[in-house]
Amino acid sequence: MHRLKLYQIDAFTDKVFHGNPAAVCVLPEWLAEEKMQLIAAENNLAETAFLVQSGSDYEIRWFTPAVEVDLCGHATLASAYVLFHFYNHPSETINFQSRRSGLLTVAKDGEELTLDFPADVCQQVAASEALTAALGAEPVEAYKGKTDYMLLFRTQQEIEGLLPDFRKLATVEARGVIVTAPGEEVDFVSRFFCPQVGIDEDPVTGSAHTTLTPFWSQRLHKKIMEAKQVSARQGELRCEFLGDRVKITGKAVAYLTGDITV
Repeated sequence: MHRLKLYQIDAFTDKVFHGNPAAVCVLPEWLAEEKMQLIAAENNLAETAFLVQSGSDYEIRWFTPAVEVDLCGHATLASAYVLFHFYNHPSETINFQSRRSGLLTVAKDGEELTLDFPADVCQQVAASEALTAALGAEPVEAYKGKTDYMLLFRTQQEIEGLLPDFRKLATVEARGVIVTAPGEEVDFVSRFFCPQVGIDEDPVTGSAHTTLTPFWSQRLHKKIMEAKQVSARQGELRCEFLGDRVKITGKAVAYLTGDITV
């Protein structure tokens, strides 16, 4: 049996019970994949991040309660928060190595943490009948990125009012579905539905903003934008488009620290 530290961090917010909760477990060495999946299922959060130090960098993997995923922004932000606040990371930048997404960095500036992720360029597609039926609404435009659909609506109110049929949405072949519109007080708003990977709605999705940032930068002719994910928990992000990379900035706060026995 192993006794391991576990941290639960609310990301993309500066107050608990908001933003997106992620569990973070810093391991001395990798556990079996099946064991990490069981821990993630037991945590029952959108994502659990597992870290193993490799020189001055950290290898990182992310698991939902159901599957391992290619990229997770909020759990990477949460992981950086844990390393800065509980492991005395010696510099203001942390390099994470992902076997599925390459090099990811997080830089600390006061209370703000900035993700540096690869940009996801999406292509316009036709919204299928199955997709619009699952959402119960017709988007203005539809796009497909590396792993997700992105659907454009006219107003923030439309985004806030969506009531998807998650059983139908789970049959759509994608990691998830981003819905977005111009914001009333920010540049753009979004929500993210991903029953395909075991989470009906993710509260604040860093990886979705690798798709949203290039799209809205080109649409609004702005490099730096303020964004809000208008889920029930709410989350705030500042996004910067850098061509093949995006920077996503937010805050985080610790909710729980404890030990697990596995």
